[in-house]
Amino acid sequence: MRMLRTLVGSGDKVALFALPFIVVAAILAVAGAPMLELGVAPPWLPALSIAVLVTGLVIWLWSVVLIVTNVPQGRLITTGPYAWVRHPLYTAVALLVLPWIGFLLGTWLGVLIGGALYGGSRIFAPEEEASLSRTFGDAWRDYSASVRLRWL
Repeated sequence: MRMLRTLVGSGDKVALFALPFIVVAAILAVAGAPMLELGVAPPWLPALSIAVLVTGLVIWLWSVVLIVTNVPQGRLITTGPYAWVRHPLYTAVALLVLPWIGFLLGTWLGVLIGGALYGGSRIFAPEEEASLSRTFGDAWRDYSASVRLRWL
């Protein structure tokens, strides 16, 4: 159970934070709320959406592989997507995957849900980072300072 907690990080808390937003958005979508409709999309939006979505899925999958192969051995991950952002799983799903699926489907729903997930990740990231700092000490502090997009 402890290993699962280590692998999940703050993911369960982020999901629970976003759940009410997801439920409300789903109800609005089922009700056919016009405010969720994207409207007339520019002709280039589907191609851009697919490109960003594929990029997000690759980053997400790459991050999962790094977690599954490194975390059980107690190693701090500092390469790949982790060299760019401290939480690439959350960032990829919230900013690259969900919004752009929504755009492909002609709705703002993905942006709303992605925004809720990203907000949850920002709320719970400090707790996760404090735990990583306690576990890895100076290695975490050095890594954290070297991340290219610290604010993301």
